Amino acid sequence: MSTITEWVDVDVPVHTAYNQWTQFESFPEFMSGVQQVRQIDDTHTHWVTRVGRATREFDATITEQHPDERVAWTTERGPKHAGVVTFHRLGEGTTRVTAQMEIDPQGFVEQVADKVGILDRRVKGDMKRFKEFIERRGRETGAWRGDVPRPGD
Repeated sequence: MSTITEWVDVDVPVHTAYNQWTQFESFPEFMSGVQQVRQIDDTHTHWVTRVGRATREFDATITEQHPDERVAWTTERGPKHAGVVTFHRLGEGTTRVTAQMEIDPQGFVEQVADKVGILDRRVKGDMKRFKEFIERRGRETGAWRGDVPRPGD
């Protein structure tokens, strides 16, 4: 398992950054290798990704979500990974978005991509493209403000 942590400061209010991040179906617009995300219900998504020539499909479950604070997930089937994205208000119109992920690369191509730092660079690029995406728009494409408590709470 590899841990990847990346952050970016975006020049939008925390609620705008958070609201956009909850629009999972827009991820292919700024995430490299993400071909499609389909929202199944409030806590389940289906993903189609590509690393090199390897295409992977998997389902993920939102395990915790609190408006303007965090979104956490884990995969159900397919490639194993889990993570959390947090949102921190730095000022009236500036937000730090931090992504921390645990990834278990599967298959030769993904293991090599992890070892040579391609996955780290991909996440760093995704965060930069998220910044460009949301700052260019200046507002979110939608929002889901529901709360998903951590299991056991």
